[in-house]
Amino acid sequence: MEEEFGKYLQKELDVLFGNSFRIQGSERLGGGCISNAAKLITTDGQFFLKWHRSAAPDLFVREAEGLCHLKKAAQGKLIIPQVILAAEAGKYPGFIVLELLDTGPSQGQEEQLGTGLAVLHRYNGTRFGFDHDNYCGATPQKNEWKTNWIDFFATNRLIYLLDLIQGKARFELAERKVFDRLIHELPRLLPASSMPSLIHGDLWSGNYLYTGRGPALIDPAACYADREMELSMMSLFGGFSAVTWQAYQHAYPLDAGWADRIQIYQIYHLLNHYYLFGGSYGRQALAVAKKFAG
Repeated sequence: MEEEFGKYLQKELDVLFGNSFRIQGSERLGGGCISNAAKLITTDGQFFLKWHRSAAPDLFVREAEGLCHLKKAAQGKLIIPQVILAAEAGKYPGFIVLELLDTGPSQGQEEQLGTGLAVLHRYNGTRFGFDHDNYCGATPQKNEWKTNWIDFFATNRLIYLLDLIQGKARFELAERKVFDRLIHELPRLLPASSMPSLIHGDLWSGNYLYTGRGPALIDPAACYADREMELSMMSLFGGFSAVTWQAYQHAYPLDAGWADRIQIYQIYHLLNHYYLFGGSYGRQALAVAKKFAG
């Protein structure tokens, strides 16, 4: 952690904890895909710090909002780290300070993760979207409220992201037309009566962990969506045990046809990875779109 940033962070935390608060040291932590991470050692205990100098200015403020919503909705069935402080970037990097989570054995927690996600997804809103736009990884995520799920998924997720990708000229016109055909077919492919459930939004194996108090979720891209959107990301890259899936199904049974629909929802995450990393993700998204576009 840079010395000037450390002084700025100390000053910001002084406002919260008082002038007797001191940062005594820090230890860099690995594993982050986007941001720098460290364990803060202070006179008031240990905390988790993330920061990034060149990310979107409001990245961590939006993350803090998502964590606070998830914490309320999870009702203690999942561990959501307590937000201590988050700040936008300006002269200094944006940052977020969180409760530091310990690690624990997975025994018994796979089932808790499934039942906890069911509790989270039963937390319903009246519309699809979120209070502010936020980020899925580093990609802007458009959360303008909509009352119709198919409209939200088509406009706020697929079209918005495809337009971002076109800004990098990564799809040929004929390929873009495949996605346009899929979007036209969505009313036939997706249910019109979806319920707005609060979802984590970016739930892959790197965004949950087992702690001494139970399974925890981190790094959200939270919004109110059809809950199958969550399951699409969970199944895309694996990392969730059969016990977790069975516990979820038992606590909150899925509707018929869900296994096909999550393939459609996976297109969003494949496109996001294509936008961020390039490579074969675009071809994978195109193949799924062709399968369902008719």
